[in-house]
Amino acid sequence: MSDYLLFVDTETSGLPTDWRRAYGEPGAWPHVVQVSWLVYTHAGELVKTENHYVRPSDYDISPASAQVHGLTLAYLHEHGEPRRQVMQCLHDDLRYYQPMVVGHFVELDYHMIGVSFHRAGLSNALLGLPTFCTMRLTKRFWQPLHQQYLRLADLYQRQFGRPMLHQHDALVDAEATAQCFFDLRRKGDIDEQALADGPQLLPPAGIPPPPSLRESFRKFWRGPAA
Repeated sequence: MSDYLLFVDTETSGLPTDWRRAYGEPGAWPHVVQVSWLVYTHAGELVKTENHYVRPSDYDISPASAQVHGLTLAYLHEHGEPRRQVMQCLHDDLRYYQPMVVGHFVELDYHMIGVSFHRAGLSNALLGLPTFCTMRLTKRFWQPLHQQYLRLADLYQRQFGRPMLHQHDALVDAEATAQCFFDLRRKGDIDEQALADGPQLLPPAGIPPPPSLRESFRKFWRGPAA
């Protein structure tokens, strides 16, 4: 088991058009507009927090995506950094800490980070690292509206009895994922066996994710139901 945990979340310019297509295929994958990560020791001590916006030099933002996370091209031009600089920072942390990578629907973040490494001309530092998905874990819990998994805000509400504020900001979501993870572990819902059984993820190899995961992503990405 890794000595470190890296909780990560990404906000994107749109939705993947085909999860089977290679990272380098034009039009197959959206762009990361914000990426945040927190590094913790396995014991739960926060080591560092990173939050970065990617300057939009080669992408636009779909109206649907902008409605979800509220980021605009003007804001990203003002506050964004070059993609290579942002991804080099994450690349360095993944190489240095060799963490277990944790996300809520970690498949999406895994692929979007892989896409961004490719676009930045960097090797994929995620390869070989263990992953854990807090969304997959919620399959065992009661689901509202016939969902297969809980959205992050639903899980947060379940664990702490209060609403999650400012969701769909990558830093807020990464922090909420970490809080839920450690609370789930404290209560026994996450144990060493569950961590060992985390999904083994790889770049696309011609097989799309199951329909249940694609539907869960759409519900999670678009936010709470009306």
